[in-house]
Amino acid sequence: MDDDFRRSRYAELLDTRPEWFTNPPGAPFEILTDPGEIAEAEAVVAARLARAGRPASEAATGVVYADQYGMVVRDAVRAGGDYGTYRRYVAPDDTPGVVVLPRFGGDVVLLRHFRHSTRDWHLELPRGDGTPGADPADDARRELREEIGADAATLRDLGAVHADTGLCGTPVRLFHAELAGPPVVADAGEGIAAVELVTPAVFAGLIADETITDGFTINAYARAALRGLLS
Repeated sequence: MDDDFRRSRYAELLDTRPEWFTNPPGAPFEILTDPGEIAEAEAVVAARLARAGRPASEAATGVVYADQYGMVVRDAVRAGGDYGTYRRYVAPDDTPGVVVLPRFGGDVVLLRHFRHSTRDWHLELPRGDGTPGADPADDARRELREEIGADAATLRDLGAVHADTGLCGTPVRLFHAELAGPPVVADAGEGIAAVELVTPAVFAGLIADETITDGFTINAYARAALRGLLS
């Protein structure tokens, strides 16, 4: 991102999304919004990076990357009297994603899904990005139709989780669904090779033996199990 975009987009966020830049009482990392303090923090971090043989560009604050799927923001911060920078990922309009734990005939519906980031296949639950301005429950129903070609006869909200509090402040909404019909692979173009139905006990075992490593799936399992929905 060029300097003009990086700074102007950040200034726009400060104006339109002030809740993203709050400093709660006692917060150990204070976000700096004064231009002079931001410049000083960038200079301090640039010098630190130079000593480590890193480019000064890594000290630049603001919106350092953006596309239709989200943005990476690097804030100037003060921690314990020292200046620094801290990066975070923000989803478009801070819209929550959704994860759905579908049931059909008593079984849990899992997908065998290829993921680009790991370059590997994973067993996981249906999930997807949220739609800005939409009800997360509607997004959950849409994901079921898109990924397994089924409608939800019932849909229960299991609450929110933060998948990685060290990187992203946008939550993900979890749901439990009873399907109205059998699931199928609805869109192979999504990287989904198969739908697998397993009992709740087998589902738990796949998590315990590390066959399932997807954090969203494990989160949804834990929330559903603790609410007595997998007994």
